[in-house]
Amino acid sequence: MLDDGRYRTVTELAAGEKLDRGYLGRILMLTLLAPDIVEAIMDGRQPAELGVHVLREGFPVEWGEQRAALRN
Repeated sequence: MLDDGRYRTVTELAAGEKLDRGYLGRILMLTLLAPDIVEAIMDGRQPAELGVHVLREGFPVEWGEQRAALRN
């Protein structure tokens, strides 16, 4: 939707899809997760303490820092 040019901003996307902008921003942050972390979550191999509550708090953008912060 953003990538095909239908919406120019996250705000427009949120309004167009009738989503809260803050919620959408948090969901879009998940696209910044390192691929191996995403795979681990999808396969159920993530650390037990790595739940949605941890991801909602935020995480580093740099993948190496994510691995250090999220795999404790």
